[in-house]
Amino acid sequence: MAIAAACAPSNSPANDTATTTASTGTQATATQPPAAQEKPASYYENKVAELHTTAGEIDIRFFPDVAPNHVKNFIDLAEKGFYNGTKFHRIVPGFMIQGGDPNTKSDDRSYWGTGGADKNINAEFNDVHHARGIVSMARTNDPNGASSQFFIMVADSPQLDHQYSVFGRVTKGMDVADKIVSGPAENEIAVKPETITGITIRDAHDDEKGPAPKQP
Repeated sequence: MAIAAACAPSNSPANDTATTTASTGTQATATQPPAAQEKPASYYENKVAELHTTAGEIDIRFFPDVAPNHVKNFIDLAEKGFYNGTKFHRIVPGFMIQGGDPNTKSDDRSYWGTGGADKNINAEFNDVHHARGIVSMARTNDPNGASSQFFIMVADSPQLDHQYSVFGRVTKGMDVADKIVSGPAENEIAVKPETITGITIRDAHDDEKGPAPKQP
């Protein structure tokens, strides 16, 4: 298993068109609701996520110029409320904190780290260095195995460069990340994990805008 990867996500089966039996005994096909309208790429530019957690607020600015599909995936999941109630289940001092697994909404810790959303995102490895404060996507051993789990660096880790898809950076709340990573853990699993209670996606302020940082 790769350093910051989750285990293989448990994907949900596709929803087939349901059939129901009418009172006359004939079958009627139930129509599915229309798919949500696709947002234009411009919607995902200059956006910030405010992660409201039980330890405090962490703000993340996104890098759609280097990882557009990862940014879109995170924002779309956040706006659906997918991350609400998930925990920062993996904490490694001197390395990172990891969250975004829907399985952490359950008390059964044996499945923590194995969950994901209903689709994977192809790798968008880029030249952004995994420095302290960088936000990147966890994945399986498959380079295209990212789904919903993400991690926040609490220290520089150049060994992750070009191995994981960086898609953002913390602009506020690294003190919160430091608090989370300092909690008690057993085999890197948080004993008293902090929870994401909600995520607000907003427009970036002027001092939060700009391209992804260049590789030093």
